Amino acid sequence: DCADQEAVLRALPSLEVAVSFQGGRQRTLLGGQDVSKELRRHEVSDCASKVSAMPEVRAHILTLQRGIAAQHSCIVDGRDIGTVVLPQADLKIFLTASPEDRARRRWNELRRRGQRLSYEQVLRDIQERDRRDSERAVAPLKPAEDSLVVDTTGNTLEQSVALLQALLLNRFPAQLKEGKPCP
Repeated sequence: DCADQEAVLRALPSLEVAVSFQGGRQRTLLGGQDVSKELRRHEVSDCASKVSAMPEVRAHILTLQRGIAAQHSCIVDGRDIGTVVLPQADLKIFLTASPEDRARRRWNELRRRGQRLSYEQVLRDIQERDRRDSERAVAPLKPAEDSLVVDTTGNTLEQSVALLQALLLNRFPAQLKEGKPCP
């Protein structure tokens, strides 16, 4: 129960989070189990926003995230990655789109995964999460000063991926051509 702060804090020491690469994809492991798909569930996303407002959770997760990034050349996404978690990252992209566009994409994704919520509910939840994350005292949602702000409103997934790939190729041409990890 993400509203039970005491239970959330008791669970922190036992968290075992790792990243692995399987079949060319980055996977997130929790206690050795691949939870990559589960992390995209609507209720998990909503709960993450709520528990991330707890300073103890933020501190614990910050240590985990920095440790993972130090061990792997990986893509890290989150609402404070460029400002708090990895402020020295070589490339910071603040990816955005209109709330309506994000809700449409998320609603379609949830439907493909068998979750049945109304578009209106998904839109309300996105707007509430944006408000909550922007107003929190610790690590509020905002782009880093040196991030590239990329608005993908109206883009297809393929268009957005092509845009991001072009940014990566522009920033790390030698590494990507040679198949080496980016810094």
